Amino acid sequence: MKPDSLWLVTAPAETSNPVEQLNDLRQVLAHGKLGHASLVEFPKFKQDPTLSSSLQKTVETIRSLTSPPPTPSPNDADRSSPLSSHLVLDDGRPYLSYVFPEGSEQGQTEESWTWNKGKFRTESRSLCEVVEAIMKEAQSIENAQRNKSQQYAVVKGQLTSALRKKTGNLSMRSLADVVSASDFAGTNNSEYLETVLVAVPKNLTKDWEASYERLTQMVVPRSSTKLAQDDEFVLFSVTLFRRVRDEFAQKAREKKFIVRDFTYDAEAIEKQKRELEALVAEEKDLWADLLRLSRINFSELFQLLVHLKVVRAYVESVLRYGLPAVYFGAVVKPEPKSLPKLVTALSSFLVPSHASYSTHSKKRNKDASGDDAAALGEYASLMEGEYYDFVVFEIERVEARGD
Repeated sequence: MKPDSLWLVTAPAETSNPVEQLNDLRQVLAHGKLGHASLVEFPKFKQDPTLSSSLQKTVETIRSLTSPPPTPSPNDADRSSPLSSHLVLDDGRPYLSYVFPEGSEQGQTEESWTWNKGKFRTESRSLCEVVEAIMKEAQSIENAQRNKSQQYAVVKGQLTSALRKKTGNLSMRSLADVVSASDFAGTNNSEYLETVLVAVPKNLTKDWEASYERLTQMVVPRSSTKLAQDDEFVLFSVTLFRRVRDEFAQKAREKKFIVRDFTYDAEAIEKQKRELEALVAEEKDLWADLLRLSRINFSELFQLLVHLKVVRAYVESVLRYGLPAVYFGAVVKPEPKSLPKLVTALSSFLVPSHASYSTHSKKRNKDASGDDAAALGEYASLMEGEYYDFVVFEIERVEARGD
């Protein structure tokens, strides 16, 4: 190393605050007598979190499509199903069997995970190019998923809005499917008379019957007819002269009777009905398309994530164990009650006997960042305060999130 060069040095992070470690280094350098130091902040590489986020978004889409809806609609029948039945590989096997074959727990299979050379060629390609190919594939999948989800969301929103008009009490809901042409037959061809619909609170029904004729002048006597009722309101029709409609509505409002703004139009009602039927059919088709695509994309994204973690494990192995770059790899399924013993056993088995390094304690700030905890996942409590010399990356059970 040349004395007139700048030396870029690294070391394991001792705390979550790099400035503290920089100050320690400056003390080692005798505050400038041996040299000077400034901080280099390493970027947080985003491939793994980005791919994990895409995978989890797909899981949440499947969860939303297959969970019982809070407000059922005509298309929601038989849509509810267990999330696990959809988190499968292309051949229907549980997704974790992709990397941990069924039967492995009992030692009944010698199957192993192998790199997909057909999709991700490794010959004559750098690791950077391999990772770029993985992320390019993931981005393509995410774009297709997002486009289909947005398409479904638009139609679902339109259907929800249309159905909302058919719900609620008689004071606010659409009356197109409540009344019929015969309810307006008496005034259809009249130049002066009009049939008005009034929603009356159930507890004020007697008051309505006793007072509606005197709310204004020009109300046709004994013209009130009960058309429908629900838990809160009774819907009446009443005949009056068109010229007093606004005054009648005002007087009715003062007595808590609600005059509905409704004009019977058979053609418009039929058009509305056809549009709703078309929305129901379109939403049903898009729901099926989105669920089918989400299942396919989940399988693809999970396989991509495993490939990416294998790349990371390989790179970490090169850094930890050195050359030749020939390493043993395995997927371990922990017994939850034996995690401390498992880590000890793995340390003993996986750390090379000729290694010049050994397991050693590291200071860790009690205020370690959430990113640190998230990176370690279920191993966070075990690795708090210690660093282990074997390579380990976590492949999470994606269905556990959000439960």
